[in-house]
Amino acid sequence: MNMVMEKQVMDAYRPCTLCPIRCKVDRLAKQKGRCSQTSDVRVAWAGLHKGEEPPITGEKGSGMIFFSGCPLMCAYCQNHQISTAAQPIGIELSIEELAGIMLELQGMGATNLNMVTGTHFIPSIIEALRLARSKGLELDVVWNSSGFESIEGLALIDPYVDVYLIDVKTLDADVGATFCGLRRYADDILPVMEFLKQRHPATYVDEKGNLKGLLVRHLVFPTAIQASFTVLEYFARELKECAYLSLMVQFEPPLGNASFPPISEEEYDALLSALENLGIEEGFVQELGENVSWIPDFTQENPFPQDFASPLPYFLSLKRSRHQ
Repeated sequence: MNMVMEKQVMDAYRPCTLCPIRCKVDRLAKQKGRCSQTSDVRVAWAGLHKGEEPPITGEKGSGMIFFSGCPLMCAYCQNHQISTAAQPIGIELSIEELAGIMLELQGMGATNLNMVTGTHFIPSIIEALRLARSKGLELDVVWNSSGFESIEGLALIDPYVDVYLIDVKTLDADVGATFCGLRRYADDILPVMEFLKQRHPATYVDEKGNLKGLLVRHLVFPTAIQASFTVLEYFARELKECAYLSLMVQFEPPLGNASFPPISEEEYDALLSALENLGIEEGFVQELGENVSWIPDFTQENPFPQDFASPLPYFLSLKRSRHQ
C-alpha cells in the first residue's frame, strides 16, 4: 500500500471536517467531535440484510456494515443504540479487520457492500476498501447515509462509491430541529445533493441487476406531511432526471417514547397523487400499514427479524474476542 497516500487520507481526521459541523478536532489524537468517535473505527454489526430496496438487496442480501456514532443524531433514529447513545454499541476494528469483513461479506454472497452511516470514518473506510480490493474484493459499494456530510468528505469517498442510498430528510428548518437533531440540516443537504447530481448525472440498473447512481430516500415525518410535499417538489425539479426516489411512510419512534398519529390513508393517497402529478416515476414506495417493526436491537447477534438478516460469522468472532 502506498504509505504516503495512506497518510494523506488519514490526515482528514486532523482537523476533522468530514461533516458540515466541521468540529476541527484532532481525532487522530483521540479527540471527539459531534459524532462521538475518535479515528478508531467502530462497527456495531455486519451481515447480509434483505430489507433494502430490491436492486440493493439482490438475491442473498446487501452486505451491510453498520458504523457506530453519527454526526447528525436524529431524535427518533431507529439505530439509536449505535448512533445517539452516550456510549454507542460497537467494537473497535483495525483497517485490516474492516477489510476482512468486506471480503467475508463477498464470500457470503452479498449483492454489494453497504456502508451504513460511515461519514465520520471515511478515511478508514477508504483504506479498508483499498486493502480489500488488493485482496480480491469486487463488490459494488453502497454509501448509505443521512446526507449530513461535508463536500470535502464526499469528495474523498466518491471515487469508491457505485450507488448512493442517501436521505433527503427535509428542507424545512423546523422539521429538521424536531426530527433530525439540527435546524441546519435543511440547508446543509442542498449542496450535498448538488455535488452528487454533478458527479452522478444518471441512475440505472446495469446488466447484472445492480443499481448505479443515486437512490434518494425520504421518510415522511408525522404531523409534517406538507414538508414532504416540499421535498417531492424539490426532487421533481432538481433530481428526477438523474436519481431514483424511495418514499418511506413507516415512521416508528425507537423506544415508543412519542405519540404521533399514523399517516392516514388520505395522506398516503395524496402522496401517491403528488408523485404522479410531479412525474416522479423511477423508484419505490413503501406500502402503508406494513406490519414489520424496523427497530433493530444491536444488543443481539442478529438485531433484525430473522428472515431479513444473517450475521457475518467473522464479525461475531471478532465481537466475542473483544469480550473475552
